[in-house]
Amino acid sequence: MMRHAIRTLVPAVLAAAVLTGCSSSSGEGTDTGTDTAKNGDSAPSQAAEGTAPEKGVTIGAPGSACELPVTFDLAADWKPQAVEVDPGSELAELGQQGSATMVCEIDAKPAGNLGYLRVWQDKGSGTAPRAALEDFVAGDPNATGASYEETEAGSVAAAEVTYTVEIELLDERKTERAFAVATPDGPVVVHLGGMDSQEHEEMLPAYELARKTLKLG
Repeated sequence: MMRHAIRTLVPAVLAAAVLTGCSSSSGEGTDTGTDTAKNGDSAPSQAAEGTAPEKGVTIGAPGSACELPVTFDLAADWKPQAVEVDPGSELAELGQQGSATMVCEIDAKPAGNLGYLRVWQDKGSGTAPRAALEDFVAGDPNATGASYEETEAGSVAAAEVTYTVEIELLDERKTERAFAVATPDGPVVVHLGGMDSQEHEEMLPAYELARKTLKLG
């Protein structure tokens, strides 16, 4: 399976900082004790929910770009790449959020958007989806206003969170969201970010495709 070192995340992080600085949108944050979003920006628009993207590849199965405890479909032209985090690397913290470790990064740029779907995995096999999300959100010090709900990913019980993230240097906020499912290998978190809230909104159909087509591996 093709894998790449966590150091490849650094150019993406630097590019994100530059591109966000040129953006006119904002919004990301999370408060793990809150069940209601702080503003209306966190809810997906009807247009985003009603748009079905063209299907691309399916990832998660053995031999796919990212071998995971789950499988799901990607929107056309989104490019997946496995991530391997070296715990001893000085950059390891980029691939860690809360107790979860990044295992796959799916780039939206070939499809015309600036953002990623990222898949994170925890080792706690008994961890419930909501608990996994609360831990994940708590791992981002800039996250506020988290809103959680019970949902399904495919036919699998899941939890979902929407929150905003403060971009301190730019005095902006941007929306982010994630869903989590429990697997025998530990909880899996699928997270959608974006350069700003507008990019996030435009990528929601791809996120929803991943959620609705998810199956346990």
